[in-house]
Amino acid sequence: MTNAELSVAFFLQMAVIIAVCRIVGWLAKRYLGQPQVVGEMIAGVILGPSLFGLLAPDLQAALFPKDSKSILFVGAQLGVGLYMFLVGLGFQRDHFKTNARSAAAVSLAGMAAPFLVAVAIAPWLVSQGLFGAGIQTWQAMLFMGAAISITAFPMLARIIHERGLSGTRLGSLSLAAGAIDDAGAWCVLAIVLASFGDGPPVAIKAIAGGGAFAILMLTVGPKLLAPLGRIVERERRLSPTVLGIVLILFMLSAWAMDAVGIHAVFGGFILGVAMPRGLLSQEVKRQLEPFAVLVLLPMFFTFSGLNTQLTMVNSLGLLAVTAVILLGSILAKGGACWAAARLTGQDKATALGIGALMNARGLMELIIINIGLQRGIIGPALFSILVLMAIITTLMASPLFEWVYGKKARERGELGQVNEADAAPPARLQPIQP
Repeated sequence: MTNAELSVAFFLQMAVIIAVCRIVGWLAKRYLGQPQVVGEMIAGVILGPSLFGLLAPDLQAALFPKDSKSILFVGAQLGVGLYMFLVGLGFQRDHFKTNARSAAAVSLAGMAAPFLVAVAIAPWLVSQGLFGAGIQTWQAMLFMGAAISITAFPMLARIIHERGLSGTRLGSLSLAAGAIDDAGAWCVLAIVLASFGDGPPVAIKAIAGGGAFAILMLTVGPKLLAPLGRIVERERRLSPTVLGIVLILFMLSAWAMDAVGIHAVFGGFILGVAMPRGLLSQEVKRQLEPFAVLVLLPMFFTFSGLNTQLTMVNSLGLLAVTAVILLGSILAKGGACWAAARLTGQDKATALGIGALMNARGLMELIIINIGLQRGIIGPALFSILVLMAIITTLMASPLFEWVYGKKARERGELGQVNEADAAPPARLQPIQP
């Protein structure tokens, strides 16, 4: 395709992507009580070969020609990297301080049990040819452990807000445990990515480069970035110059992590955690989040959906694999988090609520398995199975929480009514002046 033809295809694709994601997201929110982003995850699968390509293969191929997928891929990486940067900006460090003991126990249990499941099933999955060529069993174990143990931290924060849990002990404990859990899963994934390359030099480059970047950004970074926060506080606005500097830093962070062989999302998230809090982080989120969520993130869901072929799960063997992964991941994660919460002094209902919330995998799962597919760690069939697992565990989180905790707590007056998912944004302080 020529550049002009790619441009024509891209704008039509984006119109369809945004429309379908908004419609399916609204339907999921209206009729299933799910956050908008859950519907958008499903919309991505709908646009892929699993449904659209199955019902109208010629039309789907015309709308998403092979040559145009490279553009979608780059847009998807920008979208998910920027989204993780915004997640990092909203990361509350005080959750660790106030709930350290229980959060650590819940997160460690929520990782240990899924990793045991991964150790048990990884050799079987490798023997089924579901991993890429050259993948060793220990690499498969680590990757599956990270994929099964991950918690959808951004989704978790959204559910906690919607269910009226913000500021409660259960909400703070779940957020803290989810944050620790995800940090551990990302570290494991980094090890897998570092080991999957052209020998020890590549692994050393990734581990040393990623570790040095994280240490630098989380120790020296806040001091180096503090002047940006002071400028915004002094001027009481986010100027185009400061916003430009922030975006340059984001691009450089994403580039650095991609260049060392890990992934751009690491750079975006770590930079977000290191950024000054206050007016700077509030205004950056306010101005970047709508475009990232409405335009860029749906590109990621769609690119994932284009690689998802649920029709590949078409044999008793693959159905058995799907059932084992789904049941093992739900029972191991939920059961371990429930047990750890009970052992650290939480009552039965609270422990069940924590187990239900921690089982959502959502966007974080999609990020991990997309990286695995791009790097050749997993094959298309296992990718599709894990997409299905991510959707099911995310869909069940909110209703399961209401069943085991939320409904009775609201009847007792311990929780308020469910909040609107799309709450009004904070009042605008001052517009950007050119």
